[in-house]
Amino acid sequence: MKKIKIFVACDTTNLSKIKQIIQETQKSKLNFAYKFGLEFLNSKNGRKFIAGIRNKITFGDYKLADIPNTCVSAIKAVKDLKLNYITIHISSGLEAIKAAKKVSGSTKLVGVTILTSLDNKSLKEIGFNRDVKKIVYAQAKLAAKAKLDAIVCSPQEINIVKKVFKKEIITPGIRLLGDSKGDQKRTMSPKQAIQKGAKALVMGRSLFNGNIKQNIQKLIKELR
Repeated sequence: MKKIKIFVACDTTNLSKIKQIIQETQKSKLNFAYKFGLEFLNSKNGRKFIAGIRNKITFGDYKLADIPNTCVSAIKAVKDLKLNYITIHISSGLEAIKAAKKVSGSTKLVGVTILTSLDNKSLKEIGFNRDVKKIVYAQAKLAAKAKLDAIVCSPQEINIVKKVFKKEIITPGIRLLGDSKGDQKRTMSPKQAIQKGAKALVMGRSLFNGNIKQNIQKLIKELR
């Protein structure tokens, strides 16, 4: 269990809640890290709080998606936060992700594939006519070509991503057994994702909705 990294999705602007999440997860023997989404990153106190974090793995989930120059400038703008991970949409294109990788330094650059809130029907509405798995496979090849440090994909695509991307695979859309999928469509339980080959999980609502301590204990039982 200790080898599996669990990113807690700190998706709230409530600073007290964030502090509680970190406090409770630090009491556990599990290998917890902290993913901060746009909601917290753009909040009044978010940046200042992250800048003060010490001795914990931090993940800035910016999900950059822009022209190469803007992606590069954005990464440079948050260098002072000394984040361990930063995300960029692979759909930004090979040129953008390669340029971002060049300036990311010791921060791991993570390529984001198709969001877990989307399925084939959603993609068709956007204008994509290819199956989600085929798109993710193509994106994983681009991530490998750009030498990204990690990739984010639904647990349902781990098997195909592993064929072409040999570094860290991070899987969101993780739900404790019996929990609602919410706005996610391509989900799995923690144990199912690990059995598929995930090395890092992203968990949000399943952990901090309700009693955090009890949710962590439930997670530990599920991972046994």
